[in-house]
Amino acid sequence: GLSGQPFSGPDIGGFDGNATPRLFGRWMGIGAMFPFCRGHTESDAIDHEPWSFGEECEEVCRLALKRRYRLLLHIYTLFYMAHTTGTLVASPTFFADPEDLTLRKLENSFLLGPVLVCASTLPDQRSDKLQHALPKGIWQSFDFEDSHPDLPFLYLRGGSILPLGPPHQHVGESKRSDDLTLLVALDENGKAKGVLFEDDGDGYGFTEGQYLLTQYEAELQMSEVTVRVSKSEGLWKRPKRCLIVKILLGGGAAIDAWGMDGEDLQIAMPAEAEVSNLVSGSKEKYRIRMESAKLISDTEKASEHKGVELSWTPIELKSGAWALKVVPWIGGRVISMAHLPTGTQWLHSRVEVNGYEEYCGTEYWSAGCTEEYSVVERSLQHGGEEESLMLEGDIGGGMILQRKLTIPKDNPKIFKINSKILARNVGAGSGGFSRLVCLRVHPMFTLLHPTESFISFTSIDGSKQEIWPESGEQFYEGNLLPNGEWMLVDKCQGLALVNRFNVKEVFKCFIHWGTGTVNLELWSEERPVSKQSPLAISHEYEVIKIP
Repeated sequence: GLSGQPFSGPDIGGFDGNATPRLFGRWMGIGAMFPFCRGHTESDAIDHEPWSFGEECEEVCRLALKRRYRLLLHIYTLFYMAHTTGTLVASPTFFADPEDLTLRKLENSFLLGPVLVCASTLPDQRSDKLQHALPKGIWQSFDFEDSHPDLPFLYLRGGSILPLGPPHQHVGESKRSDDLTLLVALDENGKAKGVLFEDDGDGYGFTEGQYLLTQYEAELQMSEVTVRVSKSEGLWKRPKRCLIVKILLGGGAAIDAWGMDGEDLQIAMPAEAEVSNLVSGSKEKYRIRMESAKLISDTEKASEHKGVELSWTPIELKSGAWALKVVPWIGGRVISMAHLPTGTQWLHSRVEVNGYEEYCGTEYWSAGCTEEYSVVERSLQHGGEEESLMLEGDIGGGMILQRKLTIPKDNPKIFKINSKILARNVGAGSGGFSRLVCLRVHPMFTLLHPTESFISFTSIDGSKQEIWPESGEQFYEGNLLPNGEWMLVDKCQGLALVNRFNVKEVFKCFIHWGTGTVNLELWSEERPVSKQSPLAISHEYEVIKIP
């Protein structure tokens, strides 16, 4: 919308690679609120229909699409306004209050006209557990008795009237005589207004006046709300249809009344005690729906090739400050790196790509990042004890890549990764030495606030470095190498992810900025290995607060 293309939206589920059930379901939940809503993927991916990911995901997708059909009258009207006035269909949350600079940093909500859509952007965080940052003014929560932990949370701005239609199976079912629902959120003065645009939905008849544009208004006077048509435009006659008005009271509660569209409708507001009871009852129903909802499984799915689908559950290490998830079957990659005290997910990952990977060469995606790893040691203790996991993957040429992840009992604020390229069965003809290899640690981190994030470190020569996204790719070696520590700083959160390493094992460091991501890579020297001379990199991560 900001670039002049209001009809926009992503390929739900992602075009490249394979979605997981939770990723697909949540993506459909938010994608159904976008101007352009389409599930799409490449031909070599696994099936990306909602029913391909299990019953829980299918149910969330069904609820999400029913929401879209309920909101289609509103979305269509927003497109008419975009066409005639240039206003946005979807816009950033700060558009509701441009003077509030804190809203400009929000990345988990957006506006769909007067509707605020809030969704979780973290895989382990439910939408109902979010701390919702609302613009100033009145914002009334609402749903269609469909709230679910994997669906976005919805608010309607005070002073707004939202037109809603029936949840049809497809637009071909809709008729002009369908019941019309108006959802009303009164402002501090007891008033609200809204607009509805209707035409044939196809063709260019609207350019010749073949449409109906209706302005609705609501006003509270003497404990009674009157809803009426304030203005109409277009050559279409108003259809004879039932009008349902729902007035939001707070906490998701509402009162409703029925009438005929085009006629004034008076609604008596309940007494304060009754409002309190309605709000309490609504909150209790919401709690029951949330507790009884079937969450989408965190089972991850991957595909070796089209038509062959494999399904596993990631191994989880959880202790102290960290919760990690590892998928041994594709590169032994770490796909989740959640810092529990701050609720921050640092890794940018899908099952089959990105996250924390390791390679055995200087080339991108050299051996080590896609092979199936074996779990050779697993210590998952209880009661706050040390948790560790050791993996090994065959990288060819008689070598293995070994990785051990540990959350120490004596210092649970950190987690350690010790990695090695070992020569297990190198041929005698090579003198016991392997081909040239380089241990390349390749984690991809999410930038929750890209414009407020940078890399900071002190080089071996004592120089201070601040590396911002606009600097592009950068290598650091020799005296410019970080002196055993560098950190990803998020000024907005007041947090930094510190990565400490043994400078004797690291030959160079590499920074690569992507769209909302950054790689902080550690490279060993490049040389052959033998049984007596493996390549190793030992490093650790910790989250600290910064002033």
